Amino acid sequence: MTRDPKSPTPKDSHYARLRREYRDRTQKDASKPNDRLVRLYGLHTVRAALDNPARKITRMLVTRNALARLELSEPLDLPFPVEIVEPRAIDRELSDDAVHQGVLLEAETLTPKRLSALTDTKLVLVLDQVTDPHNVGAIMRSAVAFGAGALITTARHSPAETGVLAKSASGALEHIDHIEVRNLADALGELHDAGFETIGLDSEGPAELENTFSGAKIALVLGAEGKGLRQKTRETVTALARLDMPGAIRSLNVSNAAAIALYAARLHLTR
Repeated sequence: MTRDPKSPTPKDSHYARLRREYRDRTQKDASKPNDRLVRLYGLHTVRAALDNPARKITRMLVTRNALARLELSEPLDLPFPVEIVEPRAIDRELSDDAVHQGVLLEAETLTPKRLSALTDTKLVLVLDQVTDPHNVGAIMRSAVAFGAGALITTARHSPAETGVLAKSASGALEHIDHIEVRNLADALGELHDAGFETIGLDSEGPAELENTFSGAKIALVLGAEGKGLRQKTRETVTALARLDMPGAIRSLNVSNAAAIALYAARLHLTR
């Protein structure tokens, strides 16, 4: 049985709903200034943002080549203004080191959730004042790859959502809940109450990470580059653990450590 070419597909319905929401939002908020805009660029980042119903997009600049790679065909029927431009037009909008791959979105930032909104998940990541947006983006990417249900950060001393963070996340920003807390020690206590074993990664931890897992729910806690976990965090987690590194270098970049720890935690949880 062949499909009627005029009948709407799920993708058509998705974009039609977005167009209606955009029109309603534009009419309602036309007189309100918006200081929550972020510029998202790069093919993976933009494709994920386009597919995220929660992402409110206000403008798009795109080259014809990127349009094809995004699998968007003309005439475009999107719920926001689109300009087809040459690459140099996007170059002028971004910093010199931004690898935009021919596409730029202006969109509203996503609103972080509260800890009470944590979904039924067995694995979460907690960042103790990790501030580098490249690291946080890379950590988000690994978290999504290994099925973590949320990334928990503090309201202060954490990077804002930016194009740099989103590009480093390579689309993961749209696929993981970002939970923001005011007091990390209190949040760890709530995770304990919810049945999570909280494990702080420390290069001088008393036990190897894979020998520390014991629970059915795991929260991996990582500290900032250089400083590591704060003292209060070290005192609050269920356990401190190290990655076994027999080589001459005894520590890793926090995003690399996060990826290895997530892999080990996923192995434990699936056994």
